Amino acid sequence: MERTFIALKPDAVQRGLIGEIISRIEKRGFKIVAMKLMHLSEEKAKEHYSEHIGKPFFDKLVTFITSGPIVAIVVEGVNVVKTMRKTMGATNPQDSELGSIRADFGQDMGRNIIHGSDSLESAKREIAIFFDDSEILPSWNRDVDKWVIE
Repeated sequence: MERTFIALKPDAVQRGLIGEIISRIEKRGFKIVAMKLMHLSEEKAKEHYSEHIGKPFFDKLVTFITSGPIVAIVVEGVNVVKTMRKTMGATNPQDSELGSIRADFGQDMGRNIIHGSDSLESAKREIAIFFDDSEILPSWNRDVDKWVIE
């Protein structure tokens, strides 16, 4: 099973979309193995967005992600990175497929509701930024899994 990192950004939290988004993740058949509500420090935000250091939008990213609480989540499932990227929609909500999280709730690039790792390597790095190993459940079985995954 793959694992990926998902963050519900401050705009999702402020707009009361946590439950709706988590419901969509679970309805896709994925399991949540770690989750916490947190206010991200500037230091952690810079570490999370380190690949964007030096880009013109870096400071704006850090300012926004630290502007309010976020929900950090580790999601587990078959092909979870790719499928969650599709479920989230394109980075720009205006380019997202109808029915995706960003198309349904996002307004623009700066307020696009959700972050998800773009690769297994990114997922491992991002999960380690937000969670200690002791905070992540080992893989567990749900009775419904046999009806979701072959």
